[in-house]
Amino acid sequence: MTTLARFVTRAVLAAGVIALATPAFARSDAAFMKQAAQNGAAEIEASKLAQQKAKRPDVKAFADAMVNDHTKVDGELKQLAASKKVELPTGPSLKQKGELKMIDAGDADKFDQRYTKAFGVKAHEDTIKLFEEAAAKATDPEVKAFAQKTLPSLKHHLEMARALDTAAPSK
Repeated sequence: MTTLARFVTRAVLAAGVIALATPAFARSDAAFMKQAAQNGAAEIEASKLAQQKAKRPDVKAFADAMVNDHTKVDGELKQLAASKKVELPTGPSLKQKGELKMIDAGDADKFDQRYTKAFGVKAHEDTIKLFEEAAAKATDPEVKAFAQKTLPSLKHHLEMARALDTAAPSK
């Protein structure tokens, strides 16, 4: 094999390696979008349940805000995913479905507390970590911008949930 042939072969192989490495980054962005969709779907379902079952007016108001805000973000995420040809899940993960059943089960008087802790505080803490990582590490500039743009409202939701959690009457 001539020197030129070896050079061309190496260049083609190197280009192939670069081309193979690029989808890995795209996969991480797609994974973020899919997890964000599941988290949003779980939040919406839990909050719709809270709209019906919550006893405290402040918890119902929080649930209303969560349905409205997360539905809006869900629409933005769907548009972004469609533009990137990423198919999003249409509902919560199996684990999240289990958590939804858990907040719905048990003493009706403690529903507000279960909802606030699981989907107000814990879910938002997890989602904020997810979005912070995407805001810092996403390879696609639009995915990164979406994560950065959404983070402040998620942090505000967490503050609201923590306030509800501390305002909860102890029994």
